[in-house]
Amino acid sequence: MPVKKNKVPLTAGKYFMQGDEACARGAIAAGCSFFAGYPITPASEIMETIVDRFETLDRTFVQMEDELGAMAAVIGASWTSNKSMTATSGPGMSLKMENIGLGIMTETPCVIVDVQRTGPSTGQATRTAQGDLMQARWGTHGEHTMIALSPWGVEEIYYETIRAFNLAEKYRTPVILLLEEATGHLRELVNVKEEVEVFNRKRGNDTPPFGGFEPLDEVPDMPAFGDGERLLVTGSTHDPNGYRETQDREVQEKLVEHLRQKIENNIDDICEYEEYYTEDCDKLVISFGFAARAGLNAVKKAREKNIKAGMLRLKTVWPMPKDKIIELGKDVEKVIVPEMNLGQLRGEVERYIKNADVVGVNRADGEVIEPHEILDKIIN
Repeated sequence: MPVKKNKVPLTAGKYFMQGDEACARGAIAAGCSFFAGYPITPASEIMETIVDRFETLDRTFVQMEDELGAMAAVIGASWTSNKSMTATSGPGMSLKMENIGLGIMTETPCVIVDVQRTGPSTGQATRTAQGDLMQARWGTHGEHTMIALSPWGVEEIYYETIRAFNLAEKYRTPVILLLEEATGHLRELVNVKEEVEVFNRKRGNDTPPFGGFEPLDEVPDMPAFGDGERLLVTGSTHDPNGYRETQDREVQEKLVEHLRQKIENNIDDICEYEEYYTEDCDKLVISFGFAARAGLNAVKKAREKNIKAGMLRLKTVWPMPKDKIIELGKDVEKVIVPEMNLGQLRGEVERYIKNADVVGVNRADGEVIEPHEILDKIIN
């Protein structure tokens, strides 16, 4: 497999970093060589760090005319062998969705960072939220799957950004990294290692450049423009060689199944989560991102009161680890889902847990959830 150790262009050690800066530095460590974006609060610090570092590293940064152009540029750059990334917030994600769909259909590896703020529309640009969870999964039309990650702290942002690039390259797909204003602007210590493991896409000119052949979950090698192969890259339904097949039912069915199976048949490799005190719990907290920090605090306080509480923290939110949710939900009497929206994750959890009460702890007012709000639901 095309995995190697990359020497990080930052001296190993502990650094006091902002979350957005950690994201940019994680991208650089992963080998990101192209960034296109448009300034937007609260994600602009990612772009600012990229601009500063790319100049000395001889990598390419482009400030585009808008969010649509930024996403299109990222896709084009990826097809010239560049590890590519863009960063935005909710309004920009809405604009990027058409071309994210193009990235899915053309099996283009890239990373999209969404530093979430309140919405809808312009909302409150400087307030925090987790309202883009469903947008990350279903924001672009048609049958597709998504990979989306949700770190809960600054050091994890650094390393999950690297993992986002590795997953994008390995499975030839756009990967969304969901931050929040709270994590993007948080400052914490980051332990930077001297080397990190990176996955570089499989290059090939002798095999079909797209999926749709057997086995359907096979990830095809990816050629590049300029390598000498005549490439056809289209958002229309296409066969494994890239030829448009807009009337062939079988080609459409195989292509959609390929896009689904290459993700869903590898959930064990893609999904990461952490469990806390779940071995004997009868009250289970399920959360993600910044809200999970308050969730773990509440679980620990409940344990101090001899209440058997535990927590499942989703580091990968899409695809969701439904088997783990079902397994943990079988033996509990109550599931508490804290999230900075009005119940997007709770709706998913309710699909998988049928024998326990599922209750939400929700805020959509731009403030973070406090541990006592979650503890109250655990106790009462």
